[in-house]
Amino acid sequence: MILDGVLAFPARAGAVAISIADQVGGIFVLFGRIVARLFPPRVDGRELIRNLHRMGVSSVGIIAATSVFVGAIMVIQAAPMVSRFNVKELIGWGAGFATLREVGPLLIALVFNGRVGANNTAELATMVVTEQIDGLRALAIDPISYLVLPRVIAMVCMIFVLTIIGDSVAMLGAVGASKVLLDVDPRTFMSSLVTLLDEQDMLSGLWKSLAFGLVIALTSCHFGLNVKGGAPGVGRAVTGAVVASASGIFVLDYFATFLFT
Repeated sequence: MILDGVLAFPARAGAVAISIADQVGGIFVLFGRIVARLFPPRVDGRELIRNLHRMGVSSVGIIAATSVFVGAIMVIQAAPMVSRFNVKELIGWGAGFATLREVGPLLIALVFNGRVGANNTAELATMVVTEQIDGLRALAIDPISYLVLPRVIAMVCMIFVLTIIGDSVAMLGAVGASKVLLDVDPRTFMSSLVTLLDEQDMLSGLWKSLAFGLVIALTSCHFGLNVKGGAPGVGRAVTGAVVASASGIFVLDYFATFLFT
């Protein structure tokens, strides 16, 4: 039994590698089809506005609720260090540096992926299963221009805006936590935040958010459009899209951190 398992491992590993390569290749093909429809732009305006509201405005509440605790957690993590070395006036810099450059964009992207990315995959997969996509093609309507392109633009734009909102709320949470836990005056907190951080610390996180949004958009659309197996396949597509997007976010964040450091 053990020998059979050892001998079968290369086959299973090869199958997994081929599957990953197939999915990544499909995502890049979809990206190329989307870019082709941007020159000149062929996007449905009403569908774009609807998705901007549905994906962005409707996500503000959960992003704000998550971000306020992110800022507070950064203060809790930094509190023992600043207390030990008696540098409480640097708590604003420590919390802001970690939140704006790394933790904020990353966690906001994961929450956005779980809410918007999963919903987008489910919608597109359901449309494929119920043959609505085929119906659009029968009416000479391009599904990429009408459905996919507005969703991709909306996700990339709104995750950028949500990251700005989330970072701002996170800093408010950090100010409150530093006052309660360390008795640091909010003016001292903001002084170290503004003085010791520069625009690159803010911009690096925002650039990452754009890349994360593109990963979520392309992955969710790809898995949704390529669903197989009827209704059970919709659930598998949603699970695959969420996992693949999260993995892509972490891999991309690893390389982006080197680029913006």
